[in-house]
Amino acid sequence: MELNGVKRIAVVGASEDRRKYGNKIVRDLLSKGFEVYPVNPRSEAIEGVRCYRDIEELPRDVDLIVFVVPPDVGIQVADKAIKLGFNRLWFQPGAGSKQIEDLVKNNGVEYSIGRCIMVETSF
Repeated sequence: MELNGVKRIAVVGASEDRRKYGNKIVRDLLSKGFEVYPVNPRSEAIEGVRCYRDIEELPRDVDLIVFVVPPDVGIQVADKAIKLGFNRLWFQPGAGSKQIEDLVKNNGVEYSIGRCIMVETSF
């Protein structure tokens, strides 16, 4: 998946815990100038940015959704994201599965599975 033109990135599994990748990714993307939309049902804000409780709350002009959650959670959220019209999904290492890959392929979604968004946005 190409990341050209990507400016607004949602992070499903964003975390307030600075030791977790759900937080490291938020900080990394913010430091690179992306508009970041953390998604976590238990947080009000992460790194000073408003947190969304569910992807249904996200603005529809989000360019990419990054998943930093276990595959059993990711499959449910990805299915909902596709139904909501989001068509660019990125699954961090450990977040993807064969079931997720089948879902995104069968729905014509642009996707990446197993590549790290922090590495791929270091241009």
